[in-house]
Amino acid sequence: MSATAAAPLLTTPLNALHLELGARMVPFAGYSMPVQYPAGLMAEHLHTRQAAGLFDVSHMGQLRLIGPDAAAAFETLMPVDVVDLPVGKQRYGLLLNDAGGIIDDLMFFRVAQDEIFAIVNGACKLGDIAHIQAHIGQRCQVIALPDQALLALQGPHAAAVLARLAPGTDKLVFMTGGNFRIAGSDCFVTRSGYTGEDGFEISVPAAQADTLARALLAQPQVKPIGLGARNSLRLEAGLCLYGNDLDTSTTPPEAGLNWAISKVRRSGGARAGGFPGAGTVLAQLDDPALLTRKRVALVAKERVPVREPAVLENLDGQAVGQVTSGLLSPTLNQPIAMAYVQPDYAPVGTELFALVRGKPVPMVVAPTPFVPTRYHRG
Repeated sequence: MSATAAAPLLTTPLNALHLELGARMVPFAGYSMPVQYPAGLMAEHLHTRQAAGLFDVSHMGQLRLIGPDAAAAFETLMPVDVVDLPVGKQRYGLLLNDAGGIIDDLMFFRVAQDEIFAIVNGACKLGDIAHIQAHIGQRCQVIALPDQALLALQGPHAAAVLARLAPGTDKLVFMTGGNFRIAGSDCFVTRSGYTGEDGFEISVPAAQADTLARALLAQPQVKPIGLGARNSLRLEAGLCLYGNDLDTSTTPPEAGLNWAISKVRRSGGARAGGFPGAGTVLAQLDDPALLTRKRVALVAKERVPVREPAVLENLDGQAVGQVTSGLLSPTLNQPIAMAYVQPDYAPVGTELFALVRGKPVPMVVAPTPFVPTRYHRG
């Protein structure tokens, strides 16, 4: 795969290091990114589950919203409580369009009373920043941070590793963060990530990213991990991938993200509605009978990998849904998937068939996460 002449691939500040480590590079979100290293996806996945993996996620977008009105302004774009988020805490958010469709999912952190730090998906970042600027740029400063790299250190040994280099980071709990000096660089660290494991995301000046990455990789528990294992880890954790499991045609209730709609923004809440698509989203939340499809998790009964966009059929051979993410789970050693199905087929235990090369593979709707999460909540 190669970039077209019109759109050469961008590189992250760790590009030379990836090549030095023997990574297989692929185009992703407009960047040349490591999909795997010589050890391979399976080994990288299991290493993250057992020790600590280092991920380059510098393709993600980072931005700051600054001003006394920043939190209230940002809240007008999402069905989430931003105003009451305490300083030092992080939350998951959803940018919505006027139909209630998901423009992007993101993480945001209350740095100070008048400052929010946000991380958005790489493929969406230019559109997200333009969207935010257009809607609330007159109420607060919207500052993109293209000169910041982002690393994720994930796995059961991540806390011990990072505490060696940055004492005090081990005192953080899930969805909190702060400023730390690591390997000579001023970094912003949150105890979060997208693997289901305990771990950290580290925002570091791009010029210091290579030094920081090498310092982390010098720790015996840490190995470099590519996008392939990042995908398999997040799917085992039951976490959505934007562009696969979420898009602008999907509402939060369809996606099973009701937990991400704050109580204060729901019908009857102190600040109910007031976000794009609120009429649609709150109606679906209040009356699930309005939903025409629901996101579900599936486990295959046979060891045949089921990948997107496989069609799902009921026992009578009628198409009732479609797979949006699917692979052979390295931890469970069985195929797992996410899909959207007609609501009648969403209950756990429902049997369906995925068409793989024309052959039906029996699957059953399962609870998530597929593999228990291990976030450090203190």
